[in-house]
Amino acid sequence: MVAPPDNDVIWARSLHHSHNGSPALGGVSLGIRDGEILAVTGPRGSGKTTLLHCLSGQLVPTEGEVWFNSVPVHTMGPRLRERLRRDKFGWIAPEPQLVPELTTWENTALPLLLRGASHREAKKTAMEWLERLDIGMCARKRPHTLQQSQRQRISVARALAGAPAVIFADEPTATLHRTDRTHVLRTLTSAARSHGITVVLATHDAEIAALADRAVPLLDGRRVATVKLTAGTDTEGRAACSLSV
Repeated sequence: MVAPPDNDVIWARSLHHSHNGSPALGGVSLGIRDGEILAVTGPRGSGKTTLLHCLSGQLVPTEGEVWFNSVPVHTMGPRLRERLRRDKFGWIAPEPQLVPELTTWENTALPLLLRGASHREAKKTAMEWLERLDIGMCARKRPHTLQQSQRQRISVARALAGAPAVIFADEPTATLHRTDRTHVLRTLTSAARSHGITVVLATHDAEIAALADRAVPLLDGRRVATVKLTAGTDTEGRAACSLSV
């Protein structure tokens, strides 16, 4: 194994992975600096989600290495990878993944409660992020009573509340309208910069990718120099543009 660079919080080398025999990643290598906002770009089916799953320890690549702060993630057992995700990583999925029995603030505070934080401390932190995302008025409501955009804001608040080292955001605003999308992304990126959080953001939207410090384009599971993305992913229409690494 080759030791990763000291200034990379995440480093991956020659990642290969397949789903049911179909190649999803074909030798992807990258380094992500501490505090960087990195966009992983490409059309649907290009391998973005699989890459994020491998980098975050949700999947073990068929071949290749993944390191977090110079610790090899790819050699960890399931329990160690689960603890790493709980303690160091935040995750935002395209669709809100909330616990239906819990209230809004309980869903947001869940990472802190699982780490053993006090009820009062966890609730205070959760409420701060819910207010910042304009969803504090729904703190006592359960997910089924809320709109899709509100549930997704809770997902973002939960990822931030845990004060992770890295947030993995897989098309985090795919289901939102333009106004909600803009507010959520501004909150996420500004919070990441002010708190020194590294963000790995998967997107096929050029406007979203433009918020990142740097982009890694993927096509058919491989890194490429340029990839064509859509711009304006709401009902106002779609436009195509290219984004280079």
